[in-house]
Amino acid sequence: MDARALLADLDGFEGDPETVGIDDEDVFELLDPAVQEWWVEQFGSFVPENGGFFTPPQKGAIPHVHAEENALICAPTGSGKTLASFTAILNELFAREREAGLENSVYCLYVSPLKSLANDIHRNLEEPLSGIREIAEERGEPVGEVRHAIRHGDTDQSDRQKMLQETPHVLNTTPETLGILLNAPKFREKLRTVEYVVVDEIHSLAENKRGTHLSVSLERLEALAEHSPTRIGCSATIDPLEDVAEFLVGNDVPDDPDAADGRGGFPEPEPRDCEIVDTRFAREFDLQLTCPTDDLIDTRRDVVTERFYGQLHDLIQAHTNTLVFTNTRSGAERVLHRLRERFDGYDEANSGCHHGSLSKEVREDVESKLKSGELDVVTSSTSLELGIDMPHVDLVVQVGSPKSVAALLQRVGRAGHRVGQTVTGRVVALDRDELVECAVMLKKADEGFVDSVDVPERAQDVAAQQVYGMAIAEIRPEREVRRILRSAWPYREYGEAEWEQLMRYLTADYDGLEEKNVYAKVWRDTNDAPSGEHHYEEYPVGEHLVGKRGRLARVIYMTNVGTIPDSFTCDVFTRGSDEWVGQLDEEYLDTLESGDVFVLGGQHFEFRYRRGSKVYVDPTSAAPTVPSWYSERLPLSYDLGREIAAFQGELLDRLSEGGAPAVRHWLRAFPLDDNTVRAVTRMFEEQVAYAGVESVSTSDRLAVEEVVDRNDYERRYHVHSTYGRRFNDGLSRLLAYRCAQATNANVSVSVADNGFTLSMPLNRKVDIAGIVESLDAGDVRPDLRASLQGTELLQRYFRIDATRSLMILKRYKGYEKSAKQQQVSSEMLLGFAEDLDEFAVMEETYREILEDKLNVAAVQAVVRAIAAGQIQVTHTRVESPTPRAFGLATLSASDVVLAEDESAVLQEFHERVVEAIGDQASGVDDLAGTIE
Repeated sequence: MDARALLADLDGFEGDPETVGIDDEDVFELLDPAVQEWWVEQFGSFVPENGGFFTPPQKGAIPHVHAEENALICAPTGSGKTLASFTAILNELFAREREAGLENSVYCLYVSPLKSLANDIHRNLEEPLSGIREIAEERGEPVGEVRHAIRHGDTDQSDRQKMLQETPHVLNTTPETLGILLNAPKFREKLRTVEYVVVDEIHSLAENKRGTHLSVSLERLEALAEHSPTRIGCSATIDPLEDVAEFLVGNDVPDDPDAADGRGGFPEPEPRDCEIVDTRFAREFDLQLTCPTDDLIDTRRDVVTERFYGQLHDLIQAHTNTLVFTNTRSGAERVLHRLRERFDGYDEANSGCHHGSLSKEVREDVESKLKSGELDVVTSSTSLELGIDMPHVDLVVQVGSPKSVAALLQRVGRAGHRVGQTVTGRVVALDRDELVECAVMLKKADEGFVDSVDVPERAQDVAAQQVYGMAIAEIRPEREVRRILRSAWPYREYGEAEWEQLMRYLTADYDGLEEKNVYAKVWRDTNDAPSGEHHYEEYPVGEHLVGKRGRLARVIYMTNVGTIPDSFTCDVFTRGSDEWVGQLDEEYLDTLESGDVFVLGGQHFEFRYRRGSKVYVDPTSAAPTVPSWYSERLPLSYDLGREIAAFQGELLDRLSEGGAPAVRHWLRAFPLDDNTVRAVTRMFEEQVAYAGVESVSTSDRLAVEEVVDRNDYERRYHVHSTYGRRFNDGLSRLLAYRCAQATNANVSVSVADNGFTLSMPLNRKVDIAGIVESLDAGDVRPDLRASLQGTELLQRYFRIDATRSLMILKRYKGYEKSAKQQQVSSEMLLGFAEDLDEFAVMEETYREILEDKLNVAAVQAVVRAIAAGQIQVTHTRVESPTPRAFGLATLSASDVVLAEDESAVLQEFHERVVEAIGDQASGVDDLAGTIE
């Protein structure tokens, strides 16, 4: 059966293919006999009454790829989506090689976010390529070789040279290397024959500037290739599918050489066609949230820790191979160390740790042993979330909240990797706030919910890099460069003003810019000579052209391309004595304002200022205002935060109607153990008894809690905002900015995922609820922008964006500039750049912070909802923090596996609450007796 005939009845197939009539026999008939025989050898005989042997994503994807139709394949890890893409592609390549032969060039590009994933796919291609070729020869249908190779930053120079003589037909690479290949004069020609592009784990690229860079590279490839390549995207967890599909395939932007400005005024971009194969929930999941105790406050820390490791040990022993995820690298190390310390059965032969700070050799050794099933348990941060095939892993344990449903599904999807296996995952919460977070997360995962991906749009630093690359590759009409840029989905709304802003930067059209050693990267001119003749005969007179400037342009570009920022640590010194006390990660410095207190090496220090890579502090006995784990933690997704607010509203309704028994009965429908059910019920029962229902934020209420601490002479406002740290970082900065203006006092801010705290002197008092209600959505962006001036956050992001824009060069003439040196350069340029009119790099710095880091769009949406009366702002004054504010009030690390901090403050808060409510919380006695 012809693929197009098979697809004709689907009319834009979306969903489980079994529901729309595709069966295995139809798909099987699309394959070459040698490919069919190899498939049967690998996966068994075809038995229609048993459901065949194609998985749902394979049945949905193979016909589309075979018909050369763009497709986004969304399916759980281990369901065969990548094999679906390659099966149809290899089927076509073998047929073509047998009939006419393949040229010495690339036909398929496989783009991976990780080198390890590219390496794994490279190994996995060996088997089908050699197997199909052997079968064809046995059948008397000999075919030549279909070559494949891998090229990324670790590829030897000699191997790169060999690819020019013997070019792989299937090339595995990364976004950064693709950007380099498009500007490599010789290899660039090898890409003109590309007919297929597979983008794996597209969700991990779409949400950051690596994906933005890739989207433009794919449009450059589109303009270069002889035929429009078929694009296939693969992802286990992503939403909204329609937007990601459009991100994958980009837009058609009609060329208009007769535009009035002569530079390419364009009609609106038209999204290209893309079929969506949505089989995200085709696998069976066995997920549960567990907790070592139903009282995480009064149970001693050593008891909680002992129970946790006992439960973890039992789980490992009950399964073949277990993968344990923590949210930090130090956590992964700590869990493995504790397991080996507590139990005799764990050693280097059967257990290991994997994270980004380990050497390449150590990581590859762990990956190899994990693939072969040699290791009983491996602990990891996020480094094994994507990538290698792990056929023997049958359990994933997540310690602490993964902060999004997408991350949860991605991680637990590493288990049950063989088709038909149930995905078994256990999430262990060791903090009361995370209990609520994870309870909602697992319930939403069970319902098929996935957090939406936010794609950075109109990023000027990426645009600068790519336009520079296009100018280096060849002299082009300006309208063509603009058309290619706007064809990429993140730039579909890229306007004339933004283009002119970019070109002013690239042509160094600012007085004094070259004096700062920032030189023009491109020239733009009309194709006219003084005599009236044009310089370039292939273009008409009057055509606006763009080309590179500088003899070293290509070298500069090739050695500085990419979007992954360098990071560094800053040395910390005490003022006056200049004593070195330790180091801080620069990302952690984003959170610090002058006067903030943090912990380093067990001592408390007050942050004063930074000079280059040196931080100056004063020793203090004051309590920390910023938690030490802040920079390591993943942010809670905004979508999940909204679901938590809705959950809290429904829980309060049930508590009001039927008390604690009704809440417990309702929660038992969630994938929670009994300890979690009891702990969550108790927390909200105590919260309402102590401060009333209006102290809890819901979908239609934002609760502000005021606590006066006469011991510390501080007034603290805890804003119970469940919308995640990005949102809370944005709203807290906005409110702190307004409060500082109103009180003329220093306002310190502490931010978490479930809210934030504004602290000020006791003799200062502001109406926080009133300020929130008075906010105007139109003022949010300019006020937030004003609040960023002079901050460490602005300095760091300017350095990152200036480096991405090639305003600051990481590498030049064999000299490599460290991240510290880059920061010094950026500090010298920042003041100058801020004074320039609409300077592209400065504008991008503010855009990235406001949109990508502080979620300004969500802040504006909530402010509009408050103004419209859809969200009520309440104010509650209490003598001691409420249970839902314990985490905000203590700022203690939430994962006891990672930080064994004293819990005395939490216990004191809890004792005050219990004493205040007396017998009001009737369920408290009912829940007693389970704690040791």
